[in-house]
Amino acid sequence: MTRDLVVMLTALNLEYEAVRSNVVDPQIHVHERGTRFEVGTVQGTECRVALGLTGKGNQSAAVLAERAIQQFSPVAVLFVGVAGALWDATPLGDVVVATHVYAYHGGTSEDDGLKARPRVWEAAHELHQLASHLARVGDWTHSVPSGTRVPKVHFGAIAAGEIVQNSRISYEANWIRNHYNDALAIEMEGAGVAQAGHLNGSPVAIVRGISDRADGTKTTCQDNSWQPRAAANAAAFAVRLAEELIKEREPTAMREHNDACNDRTVSNINYGQTAIQAGTVTGSTVWMGVASPTSAAPDLAAELAAIRGHLMRERTAGNVDDATYAAAEAELDIASKALKDDAPESKGTFVLALKRLRGLIADVADVASRIATLIAAANGLS
Repeated sequence: MTRDLVVMLTALNLEYEAVRSNVVDPQIHVHERGTRFEVGTVQGTECRVALGLTGKGNQSAAVLAERAIQQFSPVAVLFVGVAGALWDATPLGDVVVATHVYAYHGGTSEDDGLKARPRVWEAAHELHQLASHLARVGDWTHSVPSGTRVPKVHFGAIAAGEIVQNSRISYEANWIRNHYNDALAIEMEGAGVAQAGHLNGSPVAIVRGISDRADGTKTTCQDNSWQPRAAANAAAFAVRLAEELIKEREPTAMREHNDACNDRTVSNINYGQTAIQAGTVTGSTVWMGVASPTSAAPDLAAELAAIRGHLMRERTAGNVDDATYAAAEAELDIASKALKDDAPESKGTFVLALKRLRGLIADVADVASRIATLIAAANGLS
């Protein structure tokens, strides 16, 4: 699992741009089959986001969601976009978070009519609990323009099919009313993403802003007015959810890292006053005092090169997969470039890249420990 990254997918460019507006320094990441993702950081946080565009429909959403999960091993997958409201239950602009998703087109045709064969996927308990908490707190609405109604978050079923639903009297509308009348919203991708998450063991949240009523009143003019607002509201809540997911992972990752280090050989480079308690210590250079006797500053470049070598060996040993290795190499390159830069902000860039690197390879305790030591050394420099 990549402990500081959440995959966020959308079906429409409008939805994509709503999410992307919250991401800084997006970098292109191209899958071997040509799917393009943008990987950036949520502004003001250490939460990384891999953003992808699936296009319309459950099938394409399922394929690209699975591709994203395999590529990034994320903490969670969030599908973000707009949807139609059902039964006038949800005001335009409000956000619906799926407690479960119906694939409502499943059925069997018999002599006495079409019988429903529903498939349903429930939201992961942890995600649902966290989303409910954020909805109560309400601190995700800061970007809502002043003078406009503050949107609310609703929790309930979402129906996902293969058609654009825009009628109250059609056969399909009656079918949904008869078999899925607890659904709050209707859309075309949630079932595919939920299935991909289920098959790959990845938590999924479907976050939808209500842009129409799916009742025959949907028009191009209305879409131009409400789709941007609904997409922006869904993106604001989803980004806040992603940020909180990563925050909650940080202490868990640290505990797991500490547990993994117990009873293991430890390789350290330490600067400043140091106390060591371990079963076996190898390859350590320890100066008892405020600095080494030969230099007032650690050789950050040499240690960065050593970490790169350790990472390569872990990849060769099969402890780091190709996608994680590529992302880790990118962070090492950023850190190396920042180290050579004399700009005032270069130290911050260097440390931030190392923190992202540590999150990427938190499961590899030896390398993560070495990175943590290097971060401490860098922070100790004036």
